[in-house]
Amino acid sequence: MMPKRQFFHLAAHYPATLRLGLPLLLAQLGQIVLGFADSTMIGHYGLSELAASSFCINLFNLPIILSMGYGYGLTPMVAGACSRCDYRTAGTLLRRGLYSNTIVGLGLTAIMGILYFCLGSLGQPAELLPLIRGYYLTLLGSLLFVSIGNALKQFTDALGRTSIGMWVMLGGNALNIAGNYLLIYGKFGLPELGLLGAGLATLASRILMAVALGLVLLVGRRFRRFAVGFWRCASTPTQRVEIRRMGAYVGAQLGLETAMFSLSVVFVGWLGPVALAAHHIAITAQTLGFMTYYGMGAASSIRVSQYWGRGQIRNAARAAHSGAHIILALALAMSTLMYLLRYPVCHLFTTDASTVALASLIMLIGIAYQPADGLQVAYSNALRGIGKPRPLALFATLGYCVVGLPLAYILGIALGMGLVGIWIAFLLGLATSGVGYVLRFYQATRMPTRANGGLAG
Repeated sequence: MMPKRQFFHLAAHYPATLRLGLPLLLAQLGQIVLGFADSTMIGHYGLSELAASSFCINLFNLPIILSMGYGYGLTPMVAGACSRCDYRTAGTLLRRGLYSNTIVGLGLTAIMGILYFCLGSLGQPAELLPLIRGYYLTLLGSLLFVSIGNALKQFTDALGRTSIGMWVMLGGNALNIAGNYLLIYGKFGLPELGLLGAGLATLASRILMAVALGLVLLVGRRFRRFAVGFWRCASTPTQRVEIRRMGAYVGAQLGLETAMFSLSVVFVGWLGPVALAAHHIAITAQTLGFMTYYGMGAASSIRVSQYWGRGQIRNAARAAHSGAHIILALALAMSTLMYLLRYPVCHLFTTDASTVALASLIMLIGIAYQPADGLQVAYSNALRGIGKPRPLALFATLGYCVVGLPLAYILGIALGMGLVGIWIAFLLGLATSGVGYVLRFYQATRMPTRANGGLAG
């Protein structure tokens, strides 16, 4: 049981984390609502369209998360600079971060463009390929704008202005859903484009969100203090190295986690359209938990980096632990909701009985790893906040590449356990990485000394 004195110190951090995290959480929930709306509208249009969208979304999750993870590396550096009132450096970091994220976005677009020509060789059902190709191209066109928009959002979040990103994302999500309705079903005289219409709506919303964030930073009075650093000050070699290092490790951690899920969809495709559709329903529902936790985890990371930048190691640790408590409470609530509502949630996507039965079974397995998922989100963000990103990539490699992905093939395909075996592998991979993050954070915050600036990995 937690000592009363320790609880008192942690309790002082809960309100601050909640105030900072609620806008981030709402923005993440907006993404979840968009995912549900996308899948529901596409699923009611046709089961083949739902299966095709599942395949494309799972493939694009990897490059999108890689680009977003690269942008997340900017947050602790900007928050640390602002905690020292060094606004010129913060502005310089923004410019360099935008440059780096643009290069990453272009590179990922090129890679996924090459993959487009290999879609017919990935073992997917032949009847789905025409649907897959059109939807794939619309997602391909949006990758660069995802990367740029995320860099801008991470900057405003690092300043503690988390409501800006929330409103921009919620507005973009509303536009996306409206575009889906108009273009999927051909309303108000517009052509009925089906799955292609959903992709065009996604492309338009992602472009407009990046533009909106850029305009806020350009014309907002509160951001003028960063203008000198952004326009006039050159970044130092150390800053450039730190941005690349932080971004690469954080991007690798999130990318490897996503890779376990995204690459496993190829195995799922071998099991047939019903398994593919059920997997998409379950993964969409489980993403609700992850995105909720990540909103609070990002808030915890910002607060940890602010304390760490000022040399307050004890408060940095308390901010991290209080954030973990909030996330674990959310995980318990999410597990309960998923158990109680698994059948109604499945029926939102499709009325096909075999798909609903399989998806509801998979959601039960997903419930088991909610606390482990919450724990790994909490302490991976805490490690990011103290500027120690190297363990993120190391434990992600162990959990997702050594444990999760190989077991997905062994249990799901080789041993014939099907989709159930693949999801058990997901559970074991998440648990492995989560334990590693927790142990490394405790080790880092118990050390009596640290490198200057807290950026040693």
